[in-house]
Amino acid sequence: MDVVNAMRPNEAQIKEWTSGSVDGPIVMVNLLKFYDKAQYADGRDPDISGAEAYQRYAVEVSKLVEGLGGKMIYGGAVTLTLIGEVAEDWDVIACVQYPSRKAMLEMTMSPEYQAIEVHRDAGLAGQLNIETVSGAF
Repeated sequence: MDVVNAMRPNEAQIKEWTSGSVDGPIVMVNLLKFYDKAQYADGRDPDISGAEAYQRYAVEVSKLVEGLGGKMIYGGAVTLTLIGEVAEDWDVIACVQYPSRKAMLEMTMSPEYQAIEVHRDAGLAGQLNIETVSGAF
């Protein structure tokens, strides 16, 4: 299994996500890797960490998520990979529940989201974003 951190979905992932038939709530599992220092395209705040830049995004995106009926379920620092191997551990895992795939898509296309995404981009070196639905067990 190859593991590749990325910042955006590829074309095939976008097509599957936007045309899929998942109804009802989803939980996105976010495996986050931060830059040591924030990487703002306009050069602002060169002395803050990537985690601090991402925190700016996290505070605001949680308001958007809650506004559409979702919720932040869990966020925690990665301290150990107990089973399996990856070249480099992620820094943080965050789990976010959305009322639907459609609600998440609409949020990411909103002007409010677009305005805060600069902090996400400045803070994240890459991530895995895994959609889950209940009922597997």
